Amino acid sequence: MTFTTPPTAAIAARRQQTQRKLADVQAAIAQLRRESGQLTVTAIARRAAVSSTFLYENPEARALARNAVAATHTRRAQRSTDEHDRIEATWRERALNAEECLTQAHNEIRSQRNRIGELMGQLRDTETAGSGEPTQATAAQNASLKRRVRQLTQEHRELQERLEGCRANLRHADIRIGELEAQLVEQQQGGQAER
Repeated sequence: MTFTTPPTAAIAARRQQTQRKLADVQAAIAQLRRESGQLTVTAIARRAAVSSTFLYENPEARALARNAVAATHTRRAQRSTDEHDRIEATWRERALNAEECLTQAHNEIRSQRNRIGELMGQLRDTETAGSGEPTQATAAQNASLKRRVRQLTQEHRELQERLEGCRANLRHADIRIGELEAQLVEQQQGGQAER
């Protein structure tokens, strides 16, 4: 029986080569993070000049790559969520402002209608209390009231148009929020598919 001595030099060289490759993988991950590059197993392998097989078969390399890719997906999802929340907050604020303006407009319109009703009643009282024919002052007041009615009608129309504009903005915001949510879901699903 012959005993062969283990090839210790070859084993040591192999371990040294593996450690060098692991250091290259760590450096590639750090460099890709600094450059905000796409962190995937393939990109890490390409940047570190190692094979994808090495990243999958070596447990330490596999753990480094998996952790780097997972951290990237988490950061990307957080950025997307933050952006979505920021956009949604601005649209929510606009919607609240539009609703407040609408409430103020309705209150003003109601107040003006009440005032017009009071003035019309005073006009009728003046006409019936007089000789039956409107005096020149009453005619002038009547003309003034009619102008005021036209003015209020115009203001009402403008407020209605603003209301429609606000509603259109809200519909646009809802559509945009839906699109952003769909993008977020796609990014999350894409991130899960890469794993």
